[in-house]
Amino acid sequence: MSARRLDTPSDGRRSFTARLDADVIGIYAERVARFLGTGRYLAIQTIIVIVWIFLNIGVFAFEWDPYPFILLNLAFSTQAAYAAPLILLAQNRQENRDKVSLDEDRRRAAQTKADTEFLARELAAVRVAVGETVTRDYLRRELDDLLDELVDRIDARQRGSVRDDDVPPALGGQPDLPN
Repeated sequence: MSARRLDTPSDGRRSFTARLDADVIGIYAERVARFLGTGRYLAIQTIIVIVWIFLNIGVFAFEWDPYPFILLNLAFSTQAAYAAPLILLAQNRQENRDKVSLDEDRRRAAQTKADTEFLARELAAVRVAVGETVTRDYLRRELDDLLDELVDRIDARQRGSVRDDDVPPALGGQPDLPN
């Protein structure tokens, strides 16, 4: 059913509109343009021109296109008239694909840059945090120093040169009692 309204007069003309998918036309245009740019096409065209000229210079009785080869020129002109727009259409489609690809590359580059900057900030924060924390080597060195000090005090105590009052209660000395 058509969507025309019965209370609206028509203009009396019916127009035929061809419904062509632009992508399908573009795909075929790219195929033709790709073929026109090959050595195979040039070889085929060269063979056709040589055969055409050979058949029309009078060797045989065909001569449907005598020497100025007007029909051959007309064929080349027609071919060029169709080839040029097809090539331009293919170039425009390629340009559109390149634009989309470039936009995607820019988006990815911006995302990569943002990720890199974020990671750099996080790494700087980790470095600052690590600088403020106790490292294993620092802790080991402090414990070794404390152990050496304790061993020295124990040795001194055994020799009797240190009183129990000099040794803190945590290390085995006497607690300080109030008087």
